[in-house]
Amino acid sequence: MPTQTPLPLKDLHLPAPIGWWPPAPGWWLLAAFLLLCVALGCWAYWRFTRKTAVKTAHKQLLAIKHNTVLDNQQKLAELSILLRRVAISLYPRAQVAGLTGQAWQDFLNQALPNRPFNGEYGQLLVEASYRQQPLSPAQLQHLLGLCEIWLNAQSKRTQPKSRP
Repeated sequence: MPTQTPLPLKDLHLPAPIGWWPPAPGWWLLAAFLLLCVALGCWAYWRFTRKTAVKTAHKQLLAIKHNTVLDNQQKLAELSILLRRVAISLYPRAQVAGLTGQAWQDFLNQALPNRPFNGEYGQLLVEASYRQQPLSPAQLQHLLGLCEIWLNAQSKRTQPKSRP
């Protein structure tokens, strides 16, 4: 049998290994899409929790308004507590938690035109827990209306809450 002579072929040259950087354009698009999804998810979560807090506060305000067991003094104290809770849940705790007296009234007035919490009604909220004089039904109704207006203004607020 005749022997075959090897052909004068050169060995195969393998291409250089593919580097992991820079990624292909498809990976860049996927990364941008994922970042967009995360940003939209954070925004949706922020809006949902904000709306939930204000919606819950509206329900509590309605419960205070229609509660027949509490007298006007107790309703006033509950209103004061409700406004504090809402403010702490919507604004940074460090900004709101320590406010008392005129500073608390100024904070409540920030969201509303003509500063309705200055004067008698703001003072009623500040002194809610310590007030000795009975509260008239007209004063309570006016204060309930102011609180509802304040809550509506909070639901329209657009800046996100910054947490420490």
